[in-house]
Amino acid sequence: MNEFMKALGHSSESEGAVPLEAEVDEAIATCGGDVRAALRATLVANAYLEAELERLTEAISTGFARGQVRKPPQRIKIRV
Repeated sequence: MNEFMKALGHSSESEGAVPLEAEVDEAIATCGGDVRAALRATLVANAYLEAELERLTEAISTGFARGQVRKPPQRIKIRV
């Protein structure tokens, strides 16, 4: 297990580790074994989801949400 996973508090015995590893392997396989391409695709998908979340947060009525929707923190946009 690498130091990054230890820092996140994950152990190799954690119940989420096996499905996560399978998803990582699937993402890499989808990108023809290219780890950089898999990471790039993940970052692009994440940026899309963040933009969609921001759009939906701005579109919702604060009256409907009863003031429970807070403005998300500013994030650095990554351009690919």
